[in-house]
Parts: sequence; structure tokens; C-alpha cells
Amino acid sequence: MNIRIFTALAATALTFLTLAPRADAHCQIPCGIYDDNNVIDSMHTDWETIQKATQQITELSKDPAANAHQLTRWIINKESHAQAMQDKVLNYFLAQRLKPDDADKDAYLKKLQLCHNIIVTAMKCKQAADPAAVDTLHNLMHDFEEAFGTKE
Repeated sequence: MNIRIFTALAATALTFLTLAPRADAHCQIPCGIYDDNNVIDSMHTDWETIQKATQQITELSKDPAANAHQLTRWIINKESHAQAMQDKVLNYFLAQRLKPDDADKDAYLKKLQLCHNIIVTAMKCKQAADPAAVDTLHNLMHDFEEAFGTKE
């Protein structure tokens, strides 16, 4: 390629890049699309799916050879919803909603601990079909809703 053509193309591309409008957002999710209650409600749906999947996995595991395909589907579904819970806590609550509060450090630390506990417990739900982990996640969700939710 001719050096002049290359230089002209590079200059044109640079011009477009520097003149292109930028969308500088202050958060990852545009304001007004989600609110805490909607995200928490979707996390409850994730939990319900994890609970049902755990029950189905336990039942289908009694005859794994006959139920291999269904077992696989339920395992993938359970892990997908547990990951979705982790993602919501990480990308919505930790990244955007939880802010250090000098006035009420105890509330901040409680919320931070709840976020961590949900992430870890969801991980445990992915690792096994343990009803105790599912119950723990359920209890954490109620505490989480109390700490973050705005429902009355």
C-alpha cells in the first residue's frame, strides 16, 4: 500500500475517532431502567429456579442413567440462575448502589457483608444440589431485600 494512501486513511480514521460523540455514563446501567425492587424481584425468581432445580436434580439422580439429559438441563439451569444472582449483586448492587456512607458505617458494612454472603452462597448452590445452601440463600435474600429494597 502506498504510504500516502495509508497516511490519509489513518488521518481520516483519527479524525472520525476524535470527532465522534461520546456517551459518558456515570453508571453501567442507564438511569431509570432498573430499580432496586425490580432487580431484587428478579433475584427471587433466580432463587426459585435454583430451588426447583435442586429438587429436580435430587429426584432425577435416583436413576441418573435414565435421566441424564434432564439432569444436565437442570444442572445448567441451576448454575445459570446462581450466576445471574452473582452478576446482579456484583454489577448492580456492588458497582452502583452500595456506596460508603460515613454517616452510617454499620449499614454500609451490613450491606457489603450481605452482598458477599449472597455471592458465596450462590457459588455453593452452583457447586452442589445442597438444599441447605438453597435455604441459606433464601434467608439471605430476605435480609438483602430488607437492606436494599424500598417496598413498604
